[in-house]
Amino acid sequence: MRVLGLVSNTHDSGLALVQDGRIECVFEEERFNREKRTKAFPALSLAHAIRTLRLDLGAIDAVVTPWDQRKLRAFVARAVLSGLPGSLQLMHSAAHPAQRNQILSLNRYLLKGLRAAFAGPLPPIVNVGHHDAHAAAFFVSPFDDALVVVMDGYGDDCSSSAYVGRGNRLDRVWKTDPFNSIGLVYTVVTGHLGFEGFGDEGKVMGLAALGSDRYVEAFRRLIRLEPDGGYTVDMSYFDYGRYGQLRPFKAKFIELFGPAREPGAPLTARDEDLAHALQVVTEETMVHVVGGLLQRYPQRNVVLTGGVALNCVANRRILEMCKIDRLWVPPCASDTGAPLGAALWHTHQTLGLPRVMEMTHPFYGAEASDAEIDAALAAAGLTATVFDEASLIEVTATALTEGKVIGWFQGRFEMGPRALGNRSILADPRRADMKDVLNARIKKREAFRPFAPAVPWERAAEFFDIRQPDPFMTLALRVRADKRDQIPAAVHVDGTARIQTVERSTNPRYHALLTAFGAKTGVPVLINTSFNENEPIVARPEEAIACFLRTRMDVLVLGTRFVDRAVARPGG
Repeated sequence: MRVLGLVSNTHDSGLALVQDGRIECVFEEERFNREKRTKAFPALSLAHAIRTLRLDLGAIDAVVTPWDQRKLRAFVARAVLSGLPGSLQLMHSAAHPAQRNQILSLNRYLLKGLRAAFAGPLPPIVNVGHHDAHAAAFFVSPFDDALVVVMDGYGDDCSSSAYVGRGNRLDRVWKTDPFNSIGLVYTVVTGHLGFEGFGDEGKVMGLAALGSDRYVEAFRRLIRLEPDGGYTVDMSYFDYGRYGQLRPFKAKFIELFGPAREPGAPLTARDEDLAHALQVVTEETMVHVVGGLLQRYPQRNVVLTGGVALNCVANRRILEMCKIDRLWVPPCASDTGAPLGAALWHTHQTLGLPRVMEMTHPFYGAEASDAEIDAALAAAGLTATVFDEASLIEVTATALTEGKVIGWFQGRFEMGPRALGNRSILADPRRADMKDVLNARIKKREAFRPFAPAVPWERAAEFFDIRQPDPFMTLALRVRADKRDQIPAAVHVDGTARIQTVERSTNPRYHALLTAFGAKTGVPVLINTSFNENEPIVARPEEAIACFLRTRMDVLVLGTRFVDRAVARPGG
């Protein structure tokens, strides 16, 4: 049973291929067309799957998409009819994620794209509910039984929902109205603060640590926590139900919190305090919802997914405050994982196939052969040294101890929005100035945004207040007080770090590098940030080389090929 999950015409276009419950690939179109959060049909992803995985639609049993078109049409129709005439903006605004083609002709649009890629008859297209697709991450989780909580901007019939998962079955037990959405509130306030909604929420999460409690009590008026464990967004402050992101707020909100910040304008204390209030109330709401659900549906383990689940600070609060053994968040909790979830839902929930795998790593993207790497280096006029495994780890670890910044390109790229060790930029966290070095020479990010540390799982508790592995960077954990001065570049202003734990069994080369760095320095921790410069994370060696050349990285490691900038070009 081979199922192709497909997303297009909304942010995070891409595909996933699942065979008998096993993941074959997860491709995000932005990695191929180099357009962040692209809405384009995933034609390049399909082409790569055809070329490298011998994908043939004749051997596909179903094409699935993570939107129930019937429910989506009904939701949008209710929203438009209840808010006329202003609500017509929901259909005409390109800023709104419910694009007209997605609402009116999603299946026809997908068929057109598939016919352009394949000859012959096409398999049926199956619509899977959006939150059902998110919840289906349970089927590759570590748990046989779990409470599954989905929170995002909105789906086709809700914005927050909960399921009880047992074996190969998920049963939905709770949901909210689509516009009663903590995710949409976070997104529109992100836009109010001068950042990009549906994309920059992580920046606001980082900014929040700088703010005071000035607006917290006021912001609590906007989201009321209900005695039954639910919540209610007070829509007297919001107008996104009629105007989407074009005019998301009513005058009441502006009077309380002030006008929008212009993009690029200097950040003020107001901006920091509003971000802080948004983050605090989001954390309170998520803890309240999960805690209330656990009272009604007692479970020892929780799966949290949907775009809101990328809020790693709130995730830590849930783990601290709710009585559970473990919290698991997939690396593709956002809509980057929706094609995979749709394929898993169809495989297990609809067809009833047994579960056969646990997702222990995120590496299901495209890879490059040594021959392709060598050709890309030659085309760029770069010379490289080819090392055996032990020598590669030794020379790279030594370069890191010398303060050099390493571009690290290995194997198949990661799924989801975060680099997790195969498309990473690595650096020494012991240097207090390393954050500034990375921003000045490569990343050019806002100064308030933290950089994340990676650490071998077996040594994580020495540096962080941790009780479970976190291979996907989903928790912002407290750095132990006696270790903060050892890794200053990796500690946020609030004393936390969004860590990645690394196990030898899932990424032996990356684990070996961390271990070797630790043997040399006594600190088995490296800064790990995404291999890019204001662009999608690099996918091919050509993109890694281009990023290396236009920034001031010191070393590029492509597989076992080691490129030192000082001697990279012949004669140089």
